[in-house]
Amino acid sequence: MRRRDFLAAVAATAMAPGCVSGRRGAGPSGARRTRAMYATPQDAVRSPRETLLYTVGLYTGTPIAEPDYLATVDVDPGSATYGRVIHRLPMPNLGDELHHFGWNACSSCHGDPRRSRDKLIIPGLRSSRIYIVSVENPAAPRLSRVIEPDEIMRKTNLSAPHTSHCLPDGHVLISMLGDARGDAPGGFLLLDDRFNVAGRWERDAAGMRYNYDFWYQPRHNIMISSEFAAPNTYYPGFDLKDVEAGKYGQRLHFWDWSQRRLERSVDLGSEGRIPLEVRFLHDPASTHGFVGAALSSTVWHWYQDAAGTWRVEKVVEVPPVPTEGWNFPVPGLITDILVSMDDKFLYFSDWLHGDVRQYDIADPARPRLTGQVWCGGVIGRKPDLDDRRFSGGPQMLQLSLDGRRLYVTNSLLSSWDNQFYPPIAQQGSYLLQIDCDPRGGMKLNERFFVDFGREPAGPARAHEMRFPGGDCSSDIFV
Repeated sequence: MRRRDFLAAVAATAMAPGCVSGRRGAGPSGARRTRAMYATPQDAVRSPRETLLYTVGLYTGTPIAEPDYLATVDVDPGSATYGRVIHRLPMPNLGDELHHFGWNACSSCHGDPRRSRDKLIIPGLRSSRIYIVSVENPAAPRLSRVIEPDEIMRKTNLSAPHTSHCLPDGHVLISMLGDARGDAPGGFLLLDDRFNVAGRWERDAAGMRYNYDFWYQPRHNIMISSEFAAPNTYYPGFDLKDVEAGKYGQRLHFWDWSQRRLERSVDLGSEGRIPLEVRFLHDPASTHGFVGAALSSTVWHWYQDAAGTWRVEKVVEVPPVPTEGWNFPVPGLITDILVSMDDKFLYFSDWLHGDVRQYDIADPARPRLTGQVWCGGVIGRKPDLDDRRFSGGPQMLQLSLDGRRLYVTNSLLSSWDNQFYPPIAQQGSYLLQIDCDPRGGMKLNERFFVDFGREPAGPARAHEMRFPGGDCSSDIFV
């Protein structure tokens, strides 16, 4: 499965109708690289900058009875529509709660002429419906297919789709957080290369109590997954009593990739409660990676030692902050985490504290804080852009392939938004851009602020983000 002998993918040159590249006043030029896949992370870093960004606009959990939609945002600074939503693709149903989404093909498929990065896999976390969206015209995606929840539940007894990753053979693997009744532990759904439900991926999941995110690395015959909670636990909102009752996860799971079997689970204990996003370094030869534990506000580093054993250690801790109006010190609540494509920096968001952090990970066992930006939160820290409206705190992150631009949205989960940040439902989300110094350091870009409070159907929530040419949290190199 090694891809090092292949040349970098050639950028697609066809432009979307009405878009002309490179002229101020013209539309964005994102179409030129829609199907790009890369032989190595270094090729991805050297690729042209992103000009389009996809995110989701959500009405689930708001007073607005409209379907959730896929938003296309112009992020080309040479365009007259820079920083605006230029296209909206509404889904045909209400109440999906579009959440994380991914590609039908990424760099794990590089060199396979049958594979093209031309479809987005967009699950509804609450409805368990899965949408297949064509981006052959990158500026104006269209709905291609709908996989209904009844079919998924009937064939697999699974619900609540979360993370999707393409596989090198063209299949798509999706983590599912519950069974058909919304109870744990969930499992993994496999779609074939035509997006038919092929069944469950795992052959033996004995020992798994909860499910959430995952990342695979065939070179080391490993998949690592994390734990959240059963849909029936997190849907209504957060209750600390559920944590005390053991209804939220605190373990990291190590799977035999070829055998599709859970080999080992590591209990992170009270310092690792609710481990969410998992990120391997992009270098496929590396065994290092990180997971952020939300409730404990800690970051854990995993690696394989000389004897072949997978080890896990805590490397970052965000202390809770006593805050007026709270009957306990407020945790940072690390909700998203990612690694730059060149494996030099780790980023994460503290949704409740309101800051985004950058760490130098030249030594993965000893991350060093090199940048911090404030953009909301509940602990009273003034945002770094005080002339903008900041509802909520920074949540989802996406980093440009060259590592110079970090994009941020602020919606976590509709019921949790309504509980901790009620104004989001009335004011809508923001989409920010943070400029990142390749030597370390960050600063909010004052030119870029997408206000989802001004959407045509009313204020919407924004969550996951993707670029047509790939990104730092979906592309896997094998």
